[in-house]
Amino acid sequence: MTASTPPRTTGILLAAGAGTRLGRGPKALLPFRGRTLVEVLADVLLDGGCREVVVVLGAGAGDVRARTDLARHVVVENPAWAGGMGSSFRLGLETARPEDHVLVALVDQPGLTAETVARLLRVHRPGRVTAAAYRDSSGKLRRGHPLLLDATVRAEAAASAGGDAGARHFLQAHPGLVDLVDCTLPPGSGQSGGEDLDTPDQLHLLG
Repeated sequence: MTASTPPRTTGILLAAGAGTRLGRGPKALLPFRGRTLVEVLADVLLDGGCREVVVVLGAGAGDVRARTDLARHVVVENPAWAGGMGSSFRLGLETARPEDHVLVALVDQPGLTAETVARLLRVHRPGRVTAAAYRDSSGKLRRGHPLLLDATVRAEAAASAGGDAGARHFLQAHPGLVDLVDCTLPPGSGQSGGEDLDTPDQLHLLG
């Protein structure tokens, strides 16, 4: 990469959890749009403009590999997935190309669109963190995912991760670095796009 070539972005899809609260096995394997959730969302990140996508697996990784086609993507397994998101977050950042920005997404966010990914990439400012945000029922804008970390802050963000915290501690320590981007979908779309699929009463998010 030369001085005149701006960094590109690697997408990181965190898909290591067991989906215990949902009770249907790893969320990565939930049926979605005729495929599985992990396949669809990995392709969304690529279609939105990421140069490549790192998929971090954990619970049931062998089963996920056997039942999905992730050949377009870089797939890694986190043997320490049960300890929380932090280790999967670190593994994803370590696997991504070292010169790239990284855009971190969650496999349990079925409302994510390629348009949202493209918007975050387009408005990102050098040296900063660009976060998708969504309006709650009161109209307040709340930070969510995906989260675009500038290449210059990757190492510090990774060092701060642990337990169930991915980038949370880093973001709390540097609130002035974060740019929120309203990614709420239009009324009538059925969801804001920012909901996480955690419990059985949220299965409607799969359509």
